[in-house]
Amino acid sequence: MKRLVIALGGNALQEGSGPATAEAQLEVVRNTASHLADIMEKGYQVIIAHGNGPQVGRLVLQNEGASHITPAMPFDVCGAMSQGMIGYHIQQAMGDELRRRGFERPVATLVTQVVVDKNDPGFKNPTKPIGPFYSAHEAKRLEKEKGYTMREDAGRGWRRVVASPAPLEIVELPAVKALVEAGIIVITVGGGGIPVIRKDDGSLEGIAAVIDKDYASERLAEDIDADGLIILTAVEKVSINFGKPDQEDLDVLTVEQAKEYARQGHFAPGSMLPKIDAATAFAASKKGRMAIISSLEKALDALEGRTGTLVIQG
Repeated sequence: MKRLVIALGGNALQEGSGPATAEAQLEVVRNTASHLADIMEKGYQVIIAHGNGPQVGRLVLQNEGASHITPAMPFDVCGAMSQGMIGYHIQQAMGDELRRRGFERPVATLVTQVVVDKNDPGFKNPTKPIGPFYSAHEAKRLEKEKGYTMREDAGRGWRRVVASPAPLEIVELPAVKALVEAGIIVITVGGGGIPVIRKDDGSLEGIAAVIDKDYASERLAEDIDADGLIILTAVEKVSINFGKPDQEDLDVLTVEQAKEYARQGHFAPGSMLPKIDAATAFAASKKGRMAIISSLEKALDALEGRTGTLVIQG
């Protein structure tokens, strides 16, 4: 049985133009579960990872907004809350979908910590978008009033950006491996994992940041010796000259080609670039490993070679 780590993008968890309610999110996740079940029915062993940018951003806003009534939770705790919230929706929807198909399997969410380096350069240059989109005027106001760092996000509006350090170690990896070996569908490294630093005495301490879920998923895929890393996003294929008249969609990318296109600036930081970086890192990590970047709706088609962008060693 081929083992896959599937990294779900924001559109697999929440509709961009729809309401950000729990009910609306669960409806989107039910559709996601149907696509994942299609893959599982083909005999793949699937481990699920997911982002949390919009959700953790909203949790921080809620905490800040109610801080005059009850103490606001720190950023790392909001990250843990988002893991539980999103994981609950995925495991419920996934369990229901598999049961409906007569293909019952246990599904479990694992609250996951990921060790980062407190001196990571990411802390000096925030790049990870979180929370809702704002107009340029609203972004300037938030910078002034709250001290947020705001950046334009791939032509879709302005968002708050926070530090995004590299994942070094998945703390709960032994538990992930035990669950996977027991045949349980695991949801892990949610939102890239809760970022923690390891102190001199070996104890862990949470830190304010969001680890990119693509990098954390790549770390996970290597650590559990997956055969493939599937990164699902809003587009069916990776493109160069994206959004321009000479846009070219790519069927296959070698590691070297991907690195060259990245060097030329074809992939937006905080958007497609981390997906390319994660895909190339995994494909290069061991002979025979491959990564696919595609959309949720085309995930099975991409796995079967009909669409998507396949990233290979070359």
